[in-house]
Amino acid sequence: MSISSRFSVGIHILALIELNKDGVSSSEFLAESVNTNPTLIRKIMGMLKKAGLIEVKPGIAGAKLARELSEITMLDVYKAVSVVKENELFSVHENPNIKCTVGRNIQNTIDPIFSAAQLAMESTLGQVTLEKIVKDIVDKDSNATK
Repeated sequence: MSISSRFSVGIHILALIELNKDGVSSSEFLAESVNTNPTLIRKIMGMLKKAGLIEVKPGIAGAKLARELSEITMLDVYKAVSVVKENELFSVHENPNIKCTVGRNIQNTIDPIFSAAQLAMESTLGQVTLEKIVKDIVDKDSNATK
């Protein structure tokens, strides 16, 4: 299993809105870049709007960022697209056999490890801004065209 692709698609949408700020970032335009269905893009855009990351107006094609690039972190996007609930990145199987030594103790043993791992990942995501992502994309693209 992996984290939902809504996370990477959300980042893709935000980066493209920034790089296309002089154009119209409609769901069709964004979907073409992501190579997916505009309906999925609209769903994710709704999540990004609800989180205060983008502004969209009903009946008017296009979107724009609601905050500066340097103020949007990957953690903001991660939380906006409802990747996982608080402290639920890792699932622990329910109802192990309590007659077994491992079954009796596995949940209490691995839960703190899983929580620490999720906190570490979220801390890392909180340190990376959309500004860095956009800069890296532009740098990689300019190096590829040399």
